[in-house]
Amino acid sequence: MTETTARRPRRSLFITQPDVVDLDNKYTEAALQRHKREGLELAVRARWVAMGLTGVLLIFLNPAWEVLWYHFILLLICANGWLIRRAGRVGQSRTELLLIFVDLLIMTLGMIVPNPFSDDVRPLAMQYRFDNFQYFFIILAAGTLAYSWRTVIAIGSWTTMMWTAGWVIAWWVATPIPGISERVAEALRGYPDVAELLDPNSFMPSQRIQQVIVFMMVAVTMGISMQRLNRLLLSNAGLERERANLSRYFSPNVVEELSQNDEPLKRVRKENVAVLFIDIVGFTKYAAGRDPYEVIEVLRGFHARMESEVFRHHGTLDKYLGDGLMATFGTPVTTPLDASNALACARAMVDVIDRWNLDRRRAGEAEIHVGIGLHYGPVVLGDIGANRLEFAVIGDAVNVAAKLEALTRDFSARIVVSDAVRAQVAEESPAEDAMAGFVAKSGQSVRGVEAPMDIWVL
Repeated sequence: MTETTARRPRRSLFITQPDVVDLDNKYTEAALQRHKREGLELAVRARWVAMGLTGVLLIFLNPAWEVLWYHFILLLICANGWLIRRAGRVGQSRTELLLIFVDLLIMTLGMIVPNPFSDDVRPLAMQYRFDNFQYFFIILAAGTLAYSWRTVIAIGSWTTMMWTAGWVIAWWVATPIPGISERVAEALRGYPDVAELLDPNSFMPSQRIQQVIVFMMVAVTMGISMQRLNRLLLSNAGLERERANLSRYFSPNVVEELSQNDEPLKRVRKENVAVLFIDIVGFTKYAAGRDPYEVIEVLRGFHARMESEVFRHHGTLDKYLGDGLMATFGTPVTTPLDASNALACARAMVDVIDRWNLDRRRAGEAEIHVGIGLHYGPVVLGDIGANRLEFAVIGDAVNVAAKLEALTRDFSARIVVSDAVRAQVAEESPAEDAMAGFVAKSGQSVRGVEAPMDIWVL
């Protein structure tokens, strides 16, 4: 294999061949990644706002220097949120889950460890009397913004384990104030529940258990909601992908019509539509001896310009045909101006080719010449295929349009339309002189058509 031959495949792969990927999964993953990225951005901003408001609230509740300890904890949580945003991605991310674990650990230690800046001597159990546990709900709520049910369940599970382990260890190592529990019990004899509530040495296990159970119930409920939301996102991503696929073939108004109807293409039916064929005249001769990549680029430029005109005139791109294409007007749903739109599209295509040739002449490139055939008549519409469906337009109108396009060579014409098109255009737009510039050719023999046809040539 020569060096030149070896280089060709790499260039071909880079320029002309698409990546071999699962488009459905790639599109869905990209949509989820986008939603999660937006959610993480919102979660981090919400966290910063919440921590800022919490810092102000703490100053109001405890206007002393010892509040700086809690402000330090809040800053750590804000910084860790920024790291979570950097590590977040679709699916399971060990780094992201580890940072969430660190997040909760910082909060747990900050709440149960005595404030090192405080001179106040109180039993360790008193740390659990300030209702600090409710701040975990802020982290849980922010976790939902990332659209990840795993994140929500992880926050619920780890918070439950950490908080339970924290108060159990604190109860095990705490040194109670001697005698005070007995005095409280003596003072509130006959009211054991009140005595436990007011006992500074009591960890109130029933309250601690109630906190984590309620928190876990909320986390599971929110996790199920996030899972349902994920399914909704997947469904929405699929709908967006379907609309994107439709937009490759149909004009935007037709895509909107298809998206609002249930299976509008399934029903096989017969309709009168306009069919347009266009291809490059002498393309085989043009491509001979030229670099294949240059030829492909010309075809791409040609197809892009022509399909744009098809969509702009409310047509449907039926298929590419090498150096040409087939378009229909009136599919998948008919309109009152199908023939008029088709004729206007043919004229616009000629104008676009003229402008493109002007640019090509300036660049020293060969001009492109096209032939367009247009016919209006009955066709059969419907899906064909078993597993892979294709919307098909079948009938004599298709064959006649193709033959009229081939007839442009015989007349050295750019557009050849049937008299059926002229008659339908006159019916649709009687006040307009849509056939200006066309010359009538009566009784013409068209290959593949039994009876002679009246045609119009531009």
